[in-house]
Amino acid sequence: MQAANSSVKNAKQRMEKSLDATKQEFSSVRTGKANPQLLDSIRVDYYGSKLPLNQVATVSAPEPNMIMVQPWDKNALQPIVKAIQASDLGLNPNSDGSVIRIVIPPLNEERRREFVKVIHKMAEEGKIAIRNVRRDAIEELRKQEKDKDITEDDSHRLQKEVQDLTDEYIKKVDDAVAAKEEEIMQV
Repeated sequence: MQAANSSVKNAKQRMEKSLDATKQEFSSVRTGKANPQLLDSIRVDYYGSKLPLNQVATVSAPEPNMIMVQPWDKNALQPIVKAIQASDLGLNPNSDGSVIRIVIPPLNEERRREFVKVIHKMAEEGKIAIRNVRRDAIEELRKQEKDKDITEDDSHRLQKEVQDLTDEYIKKVDDAVAAKEEEIMQV
């Protein structure tokens, strides 16, 4: 029975990680407001290695429509500008020699709808990951039942518990999608 409970606990931890990963992906989707996390996916070619932007500079949002990037080393300024321009974010960085300012243009209606589709696709991937965790947990419980480690009643009860967890985490993903969609559609 101990192993069965650990299967459910493990499933819950894995579902939590899937939810966190989905929310993290959402933060990379642009809204009308400046958000330093928007640049998290950018990798800078710095002295021959690709480093995350936040490891070579301070990223902040001093105004609602501006992101400011302040490199720790002046030599990193041009590689950062190039990395931002090369990204698929459609941002235009302006450098004054010591800091980089990125004005976040307001999104038009069509672009907002595209971003909503993108987050729905990300959410579906998150739900699939959660369902995969459910499948693995239920297979583990069935195996334990087959090996006579747990009774049939315990197996069914724990499988229902795993299904309830799955429903709870799918709802959390749906809630996160609704919040992000509202944020994107705000003018």
